[in-house]
Amino acid sequence: MFTEKYINPFTDYGFKKIFGEEPNKDLLLDFLNELLREEQGEITSLTYLKNEHLGTTEVDRKAIFDLYCENERGEKFIVELQKTKQNFFKDRTLYYSTFPIREQAERAEWNYELKAVYTIAILDFVFDEDKHEPEKYRYNVKLTDIDTNKIFYDKLSFIYLEMPKFNKTIDELESRFDKWLFVIKNLNRLEQVPLKLQEQIFNKVFETAEIAKFTPQQIHLYEDSLKYYRDLKNSLDTAEEDGRLKEKEAIAIEMLKNGEPSDKITLYTGLTPQKLQALKKNHLSS
Repeated sequence: MFTEKYINPFTDYGFKKIFGEEPNKDLLLDFLNELLREEQGEITSLTYLKNEHLGTTEVDRKAIFDLYCENERGEKFIVELQKTKQNFFKDRTLYYSTFPIREQAERAEWNYELKAVYTIAILDFVFDEDKHEPEKYRYNVKLTDIDTNKIFYDKLSFIYLEMPKFNKTIDELESRFDKWLFVIKNLNRLEQVPLKLQEQIFNKVFETAEIAKFTPQQIHLYEDSLKYYRDLKNSLDTAEEDGRLKEKEAIAIEMLKNGEPSDKITLYTGLTPQKLQALKKNHLSS
C-alpha cells in the first residue's frame, strides 16, 4: 500500500505521531533539549497544553499551534511545522507568540515578570531572503540592540530550521542534534535504522513511525494526511515551474529586443525554438 516503510514527518499526522502524543513525549523532550541545551540547560519534564487559542474578543483571530507545551519552570514552547511557503509566515510566528505572553497576565496583578516563550518553526522550504546562505539552516532570533548586537530581551526566542539546507549524510553527522535533523528530513526515505542512529531514543522514533504497525484507523488518517501533503507540494512545484518559465520568457524577450540571435537565446534560456518563435510573434510583431 505504501512504498515507504516509515511515515513522513512533514505530514501533519506524521509530525504529531512522533512528537505530539503522550507516550512519545520523551521524543519531543529530547529534541528540544538538543535544540536549546546551550541556553536552557536540561529540560526535565514537559506538559502538553491545548493547542487552540482564542483571541481577546470574538472577532479576533484565533491561533492553532501544531504543538504547545511547557516545561517544569513554566516556560512555553510553540513548535510549528510549515510544509510550504506562506506569505507573512514570520508575522504569523510573531502573532502566535503573543498568546502565551498574554496567558501569563494575572488579573488585578501589577507584576509583569514573564516566563520565557520559544517559538520553533521546522520549515520544509527556504525563505527567499536566505537563499544566499546555502550552508546556514538554523536561525536564532531574539530582541537585540542594533548598535551593540547585544541581546536586549532574552525571554522571547524564535528558532527557524530551514530543512532543505540540511544536507549532511549519515557519515557526516557530528552531534545528536545533527541526528535529529537527519531523521526529520530523511525518515520516510530509509529502509532500516542506520547503525549510527541505533540509540534508544532513535530506535523509538523508528518503531513509532513504522507504518506496518499502524491500526487500520491510523493508516486511514495517515493516508489522508499524506495525500494532502503531496497535493500541496505538487501545487507548489507547479507554481514554481510556472514562475521559472515566466522568468525565462522575460529574459528571452529582452534579448530579442536587443537583437540577440535566436540560437544564443535558446541556449541561454533553455526555451525551445517553437516557444521563442511564439514570443517573437506576440511581442515583436509591430
